[in-house]
This record gives sequence, structure tokens and C-alpha cells, in this order.
Amino acid sequence: MVTGTGATQRRPRADGQRNRVRILEVALHLFVERGPDVPFTEIAKQAGVGVGTVYRHFPAREDLIEAAYRSELDAVCAAAAELLEQAPPQEALRIWMDRFVDYWATKIGLTEAIEAVVAAGGDPFAQSRGRVDEAVGTLLAATVAAGATRPDVEPDDVVVSLSGIAMVAAVIDDRDQVRRVLDLFYEGIRARP
Repeated sequence: MVTGTGATQRRPRADGQRNRVRILEVALHLFVERGPDVPFTEIAKQAGVGVGTVYRHFPAREDLIEAAYRSELDAVCAAAAELLEQAPPQEALRIWMDRFVDYWATKIGLTEAIEAVVAAGGDPFAQSRGRVDEAVGTLLAATVAAGATRPDVEPDDVVVSLSGIAMVAAVIDDRDQVRRVLDLFYEGIRARP
């Protein structure tokens, strides 16, 4: 593949991509569970790769933390379109709301790790809100077209509301109650005959 500068740039190999994904999954889990100081050797061991592979993909700890957070953000944003392919729009939106609460719990679990990234000058949240708003906008457009939600509901209002619910969910630790609260919120944005 030739870039605009004329230099040849290879695509990542499939096994390299799989290794990267596995490293991110393991790192995300360990950072949430134990904080930002998990040794790269442990991440490598649990990911089934050599420690050199971890450093090759992520030369600094902050690079790995930020990539792990962004991979979770990517997943929650991609889930909007994926769910619309798998379920009717109103179900897709409601399922995505649960997925967003899970994302937020991970984000809260990464607080200490993300603080290390920010202290090093990184900005892991750049464009996060806009991307989540876009995902919600996709879901709302589909639910409005299906007559399931009110057309006056703004994506960012949904994101702010869900964020508040997610913050409380981290404290109450009662998944049934969280589902009930999400159901109440969903009822509030539904279209009325």
C-alpha cells in the first residue's frame, strides 16, 4: 500500500491484530480490577503473548490504558449499528441502554488508570461525547422512524440522562433496580399515540 508520501506501509498482520485485541481485553479487565500499575508481564501472560509484543503495540503504559479505554468506547458506539441489524429499533435502543451502563461502569473502574493518562498529558476523552451522541442519534433516528420514540428527544439529552443513571448504578449495585430505572427512562422518551 502506498501512502501520500510515496512510502510503503504494510497492513497489520491478522495475528498481530488478534494479539492487539487480546492485549486490550486483558489490560482493560486488569486495569479495572487492580488499577494502572499491573505489570506488562502479567498482561502479556494472560493475553498469551510475549511481553515484547505488548511493548511493540504499546510502548508506554499510558498508551495501553488509553487504547483499552478507547476500545471499550469503540465497542459501545459500534453496538448501536450492530443492534439495529439484530433487533427492532425500540429493542435495539433499550438493549443499548444496558450496554451503555456497562460501559460507564468500566469507565468508572478505569478512573485511576485514566488519571495516569491525563497526568502524562493524554486526553482519552477527546471526542468521546460526540461519538456516543452519534451512536444514540443513530438509534433515535431508527426509533423515531418506527414511531417508537418522540421526535423531539435529543441524543445528548439521552446521553446525559443515561450517564446519571450509570453513575448511580455504580453506587447501588442492584442490577434489577438499574433495569427498572432504565425502563422508566425509556418510557419517558417513547412516542404516545
